[in-house]
This record gives sequence, structure tokens and C-alpha cells, in this order.
Amino acid sequence: MNINKILDNIYPLPENSRANLEKHITEVSHPKNFCLMEADKIVPYIYFIKKGIVRAYASTEEKDITFWFGNEGEPVVSMKSYVENNPGYENIELLENCELYKLETENLKKLFNEDIHIANWGRKFAERELVKTEELIISRQFKTALDRYKDLMRDKPDLLKRVQLGHIASYLGITQVSLSRIRAEIKF
Repeated sequence: MNINKILDNIYPLPENSRANLEKHITEVSHPKNFCLMEADKIVPYIYFIKKGIVRAYASTEEKDITFWFGNEGEPVVSMKSYVENNPGYENIELLENCELYKLETENLKKLFNEDIHIANWGRKFAERELVKTEELIISRQFKTALDRYKDLMRDKPDLLKRVQLGHIASYLGITQVSLSRIRAEIKF
């Protein structure tokens, strides 16, 4: 997905503002299994996925717990680093070879002070990330694993073909055996 479409999906910018923002965006590629962001470190960048899939997870002593997947067109950001300039709590792992757009947070914050359109874009960006987090929390608290799986099928069907079942089970908060039962139940 090209950067113009990604930026416009967040909030359409006038041509001058978009061109100014794009001057600060570079393209990078990383291989599958690359750790894009590490827990307990400040991440001074925001990424946008041009091609590929990533997952966010937190580690416990026993296992990694996946709580988010991102694919083409989506931002990848440690909100704690972005908003507070503090170390984040998540690890971001690339599940495929990925092509990404990279934007240094410090440059973006300077642009907020120079261009009201970019500042509004940044506000919309933060608002969208907040809503996604709220939806995730509500889903985890009030929906069954079956309902969350159905939501995943509806909202991101390509993930089911591209992501290991172990990561999907972790995301749903269930075992792979339970995921197999859910998948069998849905086929009927």
C-alpha cells in the first residue's frame, strides 16, 4: 500500500502538507522474525506497513501473549514512547518479510508546530489508535473466544491464512486445541 493512501486513511491532508510530511518518511525493509520494537525501550519511530504482517506481544515467564496484529496500511507505534517518550511494554515482531515506511517521532512533533494540517492529522492518528485500543479491551472483556475469532474472520480474514495458529490462539487467549475446536465448529 502506498504512503499517500495510508496517510489519507488517517486524515486527508492538503497537498503541501502531505508533501512536507512525506519528506520525513523513508522506506525500510526487514526480514521475517525481525524485532521491530522491544519492550522496555523507547522507540523514536512510527512505522506504517507497506507490505507484510506484524504482531505485538508481551512476554511472561511462561509464554509470549499476542495482543495485536497489523497488516498492510496500518501504523505500528509504541504509544507510550510516542506520547510520553517512555519505554514501551510491547515487542513487535515481523511475521513476514516486511516493507515499512518509517517516520521519526521527533520530526513529526516539529511538523505539528509548523503546520496545523499535520497537527490535525496527528490528532486523528492518536484518536484512531485510542479507539482501536478501547475496542481491543472491550473485546477481551466481554466477548467469547468464538466471537473474537469471528471478528478476526470478518475484519482481517487474510491473517488466518498468513499467521501461525499458535499466534492466533494466543491472541484469542486460548490454546491451539481450543482454536481447532472453534475452527471445526465454524466449518459446519
